[in-house]
Amino acid sequence: MNPKSAPREIDHFLTDTEAKLLVFGPEVAQSITQWRQATDIDSPVPALALGASDGYEDILGAAAKQPTDAPAVEISEEDDALIIYTSGTTGRPKGALFDHHRVIWVGINACVGFGLRVGERLIHVAPLFHSADLNLVLVPGMMLGSTHFILPAFDPEAVLETIEKERIGFFFGVPTMYSFLMRSPSLATRDLSSLRIRMYGAAPMPTDLAQKIVAALPDTWIVQACGQTEGGPGGIILTHEEVLERPTASGRFPIANTEVRIVGADGQDAAPGEVGEMIMRGETMMKGYWRQPEATAATVRDGWVHTGDLAQMDAEGYITLVDRMKDMIITGGHNVYSAEVENALAGHPAVADIAVVGRPHLEYGETVVAVVTPLEGQEVTLKSLCEYAQDRLSHYKLPRELVIAQIPRNPSGKILKHRIRDELRG
Repeated sequence: MNPKSAPREIDHFLTDTEAKLLVFGPEVAQSITQWRQATDIDSPVPALALGASDGYEDILGAAAKQPTDAPAVEISEEDDALIIYTSGTTGRPKGALFDHHRVIWVGINACVGFGLRVGERLIHVAPLFHSADLNLVLVPGMMLGSTHFILPAFDPEAVLETIEKERIGFFFGVPTMYSFLMRSPSLATRDLSSLRIRMYGAAPMPTDLAQKIVAALPDTWIVQACGQTEGGPGGIILTHEEVLERPTASGRFPIANTEVRIVGADGQDAAPGEVGEMIMRGETMMKGYWRQPEATAATVRDGWVHTGDLAQMDAEGYITLVDRMKDMIITGGHNVYSAEVENALAGHPAVADIAVVGRPHLEYGETVVAVVTPLEGQEVTLKSLCEYAQDRLSHYKLPRELVIAQIPRNPSGKILKHRIRDELRG
């Protein structure tokens, strides 16, 4: 559960799952206190603060009188093991349910797909309440006897120091994190020779940023994982060589035991180069949404998880995500995929972060709006953006408006475009 969750969100998670115990760290004690004060439940879920003096020793003392033998409980691979709440980019989070079989297969797939080694030392800076770091890093690491270093928050200097000091071999982060790492003044002086693999996901990697990473760490492999919570996250991957050759692609080969298709509105496979919805099925897909049969039926059809991602596959099998279905912009009858525009503009020398959305327009239906966070001390203008991208984008894809603002992202690194659209509407 996100430690930054508001009291009402905590209440929703705990009541929705009928949780019997809440275990939390002292650093979130204030949020738990606020939840207790705000909750409508007569008997709130018992809460245990790790390392806190209040009640902790009493619980340990009571446990000392209990037998130490493992409980005589039979566990089947089909028993429910994990509920991961979706990021809620489209509304209230839904709980994606996984049994032990699915969780184990996610771990196996990650071991094989990303080349993890027995005993590898791993660093965690992405949130563990998100399926990527939890299932693609923590779970396979536990299966291989890895040592895990968990940082309380992402800090570029702390990450680089930990990699150097603890001889970290595997790092996962979202592109925004890599961008900060590449701008660190200490990057060039750090001994990062232990780092074998850098994995990224949650958002596309701008071409310019991928090139900077490879130049800075030429002996380290970089791989991309593309999926979603409902997939475990199973999905597609780009190997190191493919990242170098096709940095704008999202993946080529499905991760082990996973099938991926691009389909049109009629459910038939899209032709090469044609945009359609990416759908997946395999051993790692969720059982369904916890206690939401209608939402499950809308997402899982004939065994296929419908991702809501618009993508296209070329003749060589490379898949490129072009947008979320709900984020596609239609301006003057033309389809504009925000991810394509963002990738084209992200390399602008004064841009630190960027999001592209549509704003309602009386004449054109929608108009393309670029929301930009400039680099410190830099200035970005609409003219400079358009001039930078005019050789990369058709005229109708260029932004017509520019907004300077901080880009809102959820803890997983995904842009909260619904919030941007709401703010633009006023």
